[in-house]
Amino acid sequence: LALVALLLGVAAAVQPFGFRVPALVIFCGCAVVALERMPLAAALPVTALALACYALVNDDAWLTTVATATGLVLVGYVLRLDAEARGNAHRLLAQERAARAAEAESAALGERARIAREIHDVLAHSLSAQLVHLEAARLLIERDADRQQILDRVVAARGMARDGLAETRQALSALRGELTPLEDFLAHLVDATGSVAEVTITGERRALPAEASQAVRRVAQEALTNARKHAPGAAVRVRLDYGTREVMLDVRDSGGPPGELTAVGGGYGLLGMRERAELLGGSLRAGPDEEGFVVTLKVPV
Repeated sequence: LALVALLLGVAAAVQPFGFRVPALVIFCGCAVVALERMPLAAALPVTALALACYALVNDDAWLTTVATATGLVLVGYVLRLDAEARGNAHRLLAQERAARAAEAESAALGERARIAREIHDVLAHSLSAQLVHLEAARLLIERDADRQQILDRVVAARGMARDGLAETRQALSALRGELTPLEDFLAHLVDATGSVAEVTITGERRALPAEASQAVRRVAQEALTNARKHAPGAAVRVRLDYGTREVMLDVRDSGGPPGELTAVGGGYGLLGMRERAELLGGSLRAGPDEEGFVVTLKVPV
């Protein structure tokens, strides 16, 4: 505003000394620039003053002067609209970049949380269970207990270490997206746990999101392990249903007397399964039924 006022003053001062054409150019330029770049509250009075000075100095016919002033106003207005459009485009671009950066950061945080859950679900529980058995073995050694008792503890810790290593490999495969089909996984899991299980697949089979697929695998693994520990020899029915909006896993056993491993720590646990399901917007129900125990997982897909 100060620069435009200075230019208008200089043009008005030099015009009487034979610099009429430069003064006219300054008046026209100030009118256009003010209308293009200044806030309307300042642009309108400055433009009106510059065009008034132009009309006073210009010696053309009044119709030509009016037409020229009108053209200058239109040029300034068009340039103003163009500047506003470019400014809006720059702002939208900046907002889009910020949104993409926030989305990338959110995805990175989500992936970190996913990796943290996998590490917690596999390593933390497996290592804590091994630590319990090894600590028990140490105490037995200090008390000069029977060799077979000590060996049983060490063998149990070794078995949990082996299972934990297998689960860690599965978790790494899941993080890399190298997941085997759910049907093959369930069949292999039944064979690995030695359960007398019947696996039923219903619905249209399809690939599931990594998080949902991993949740089904974890719940199936824990449910079969619990059935083997708490009701060894019981018949187990595993049903995987592919719904239109959700996938359901139902694992139920026929019940039976508790096994020798009932008191052994469970690794993942019902609480961890329920938390995983809730993080995905699903639900998990676990409890006794008419025959034995049932675990039902529902995950939206």
